[in-house]
Amino acid sequence: MALTEIIKTALDQIRTISQTETIIGEPITAGEVTLIPVSRISIGFAAGGGGGNENKQSGSGAGTGGGINIIPVAFISVCGEKVQIHPMSPSEPGLSQLLSMAPDLIGKISKYFKKKDEMSEEKQ
Repeated sequence: MALTEIIKTALDQIRTISQTETIIGEPITAGEVTLIPVSRISIGFAAGGGGGNENKQSGSGAGTGGGINIIPVAFISVCGEKVQIHPMSPSEPGLSQLLSMAPDLIGKISKYFKKKDEMSEEKQ
């Protein structure tokens, strides 16, 4: 099999595995709750080939190698109007966690500034 055919076959397989459906999985419904799995995919791929030269015996060689790592990272839960992200392992606050906390945080910040303004008005 020629190197170009090997590379094409390997890339076709990688394309099949790394589709969006692999990252955002099929929803799972249990009663009123729908869970959507979320995964992280890492792909590495290398290919090479060579041929003989004039000073040595003629010959050629080709090779490919690759790896795919799929790691489940979270579930998205949907229950009525409420959507939450549940990380698979505890970690530093990520963007998704910050966004899920944003409405509560904005409310607390608003109350803080309102209270601060009220105290400033009372002093005047």
